[in-house]
Amino acid sequence: MISSSELRPAVVVIGASGGIGRAIARVAARERGAVVLIARSPGGLSAAAVEVREAGGEAFTLELDLLARDAPALLEEFLSAHGLICDVLVNSAGYGLRGAATALPMDDQLGIIDLNIRALTELTLHFLPAMVTRGRGGVLNLSSVAGFVPGPYMALYYASKSFVRSFSEALHQELRRTGVTVTCVAPGPVSTEFYERAGAKHASLFSLLPKLDPQDVAEHAWRGFKSGRRLVVPGISAKLAVLAANFLPAAMMLPLIGRLQRSGNDPCPCGSGKKFKKCCGRRLRMHLHSNH
Repeated sequence: MISSSELRPAVVVIGASGGIGRAIARVAARERGAVVLIARSPGGLSAAAVEVREAGGEAFTLELDLLARDAPALLEEFLSAHGLICDVLVNSAGYGLRGAATALPMDDQLGIIDLNIRALTELTLHFLPAMVTRGRGGVLNLSSVAGFVPGPYMALYYASKSFVRSFSEALHQELRRTGVTVTCVAPGPVSTEFYERAGAKHASLFSLLPKLDPQDVAEHAWRGFKSGRRLVVPGISAKLAVLAANFLPAAMMLPLIGRLQRSGNDPCPCGSGKKFKKCCGRRLRMHLHSNH
């Protein structure tokens, strides 16, 4: 049995099989400590573990379904079995869907809440008390510039990232002077598989904005966390987007975002089953033409 004094600190990366999470794991590994990689993809975990070791870290991998009721307990058991404690928690797992909320499958949309919000919150609240007791460590939560505005046609994804930002910034303030840091990183579009999986690869909004490199985002995120920052927004375009969100009225932002994210080939929000451009989109054009 390993005593608590013999447990070694580890960086625990949720969603480490790809994207920003995997990049943060590589950056954290440079400190030559233990990095615990969590995901459901065994192939991605194995590849990430190789990269962590090449960067100088000690890699541990755990296939885990974050939506399982006992996920935090299973993770805690895994850490204890390997003589580790969660010193830094990186929450980077999540997904989004593009389309009208009335047309997308409800279960898939509720899954965004379960993973992006509930699982992140549960893991954060599970590990934070021990960090506060030790007076060190912290949490790095992945949000997005999407968290600064409502997002028509990606309504639940934008709302989930708004929650992550609000939750993280509030915790940052609560934990001041405890030795524990909670940092939120909110990048703009990043060159990962996220947009293809979300069905947003060809949306005008993401085509117009320059995509960041995951490694650059990871570098900014890790430096910001280590320096105790509350919020990290990597990239000039992301900073400009946040500035616009803070100053432009919702009456201007909402139609703009909706138009840039909607496609004429999307299912119509009215529930007819037809494509938008052949249903309400056609009626809208006829209405505008008759009033011109």
